[in-house]
Amino acid sequence: MGTPRGMGRVDCEVQGAIALVSLSHPAKFNAMSRAMWRELRALFEDLPARPGLRCVILGGEGGHFCAGGDIAEYPAFRFDPAGLRDFHESEVWGGLEALLRCELPIVARIEGHCMGAGLELASCCDIRIAAASARFGAPIARLGFPMAPREAQLVARAAGQATARELLLEAAVLDAPEMKARGFLNRVVPDAEAAAQALASARRIAALAPQAARLNKRTLRALEPVPAAPAQAEAALQALVDQAYDYADSAEHREGITAFLAKRPPVF
Repeated sequence: MGTPRGMGRVDCEVQGAIALVSLSHPAKFNAMSRAMWRELRALFEDLPARPGLRCVILGGEGGHFCAGGDIAEYPAFRFDPAGLRDFHESEVWGGLEALLRCELPIVARIEGHCMGAGLELASCCDIRIAAASARFGAPIARLGFPMAPREAQLVARAAGQATARELLLEAAVLDAPEMKARGFLNRVVPDAEAAAQALASARRIAALAPQAARLNKRTLRALEPVPAAPAQAEAALQALVDQAYDYADSAEHREGITAFLAKRPPVF
């Protein structure tokens, strides 16, 4: 990929039938930059068409999955409603939707921080394997802003409403055994075994019928619970989106991000 290292990047290495995708922004625990969201989307739109691929492993460099978004970029666009909406609805959701639409099975290798954007990325994966020391959360209320509607819906579906409320309203940080007990994780393994266990899972998937895997993903996606009136539900979601970014220029939003970058507690 062509993004300069200082902005982070998304790397991809193909090993036979398995693509190893790595979030690489190690100085910031693999926090997602805007460029990384765009790279992620392009990559996952391309991977299903590559001949011979049967599975993808998504992980992070340097012992962490993803610590959230790159907050250093935020002052340049977050305080403008149009810029904020474009970021979430085009760049972030574009990347997440590419993962959700990918017909190749995706195994998440989760180590270290899995926060905010990391939690959203993990929520898009089919199999989630975590190191025992991994930590999960979405403490963005400390930064003075909420989770975008489509992203909140994604996390609530994967982690459950009760867990999503705890993560967002209390800024709770939960450990891997707790997230497995709540049904978010498939397996929790010793830290030193996370990479090997994710690869073993991917190899088991790759050894099976690839057409069946793609069809199973389509079926499971179609069987996800939907509201009794999906058209009304989509209209309600769109209504949320239409007003979701009005907070962009609010004092709380500015204070949360400014305080974080200044390395001081926010005053709300």
